[in-house]
Amino acid sequence: MTVPPLLLDLTGGACVLVSLYFLWSKRAVYWHWSNLSLLPYFLLFLSGGQWMLAGLQVTYLLFGIHGLYLWHLEARRARGEIRFNEPLWYGVTWVASLLIFAYTVAVTDFGAAWNWVQFAAVTLALVANFGTTRRWAWSWPVWIAVNAVQAVFFWHTGYWVLFALQFVLAGMSVYGWREWRRDEAREVAFA
Repeated sequence: MTVPPLLLDLTGGACVLVSLYFLWSKRAVYWHWSNLSLLPYFLLFLSGGQWMLAGLQVTYLLFGIHGLYLWHLEARRARGEIRFNEPLWYGVTWVASLLIFAYTVAVTDFGAAWNWVQFAAVTLALVANFGTTRRWAWSWPVWIAVNAVQAVFFWHTGYWVLFALQFVLAGMSVYGWREWRRDEAREVAFA
């Protein structure tokens, strides 16, 4: 059975939009919707031979599972219930993600100029994901840069929903950045 690329594109896009709504308020359900978007995007990129973007979906899944559990640990720590080995928990996903990234780079033909655009988008997305798992406001402008690079790439590949989605996501990221900076300012004021 072959799933039309447009259906994969639409399904992934809808899940991403819902996930960002929950990310603004730093609610853990964000991770569930984000993870749900990964399968249609993985299949879309795999069918198009975009190995780095397909590998990025696997990395996003690792970040999604890790981020969800990390937010759970941080909530329990904030309530005074536990302490946890932060360097281990913050570093473990990075090692796996970098290994996946290295593998996808190794199987990608960089003779094709557009694969360098894909490489830039994936590299920026890894950095943005790290900031998101830590709930750092600076992750939002990095996501905006990811959206800009990906918009160019998705225009080239003809993934029209993903192309249009980059502009929506960039706008949502501006709002998220503003909200998270306000949260950080409140935390500093209360400290």
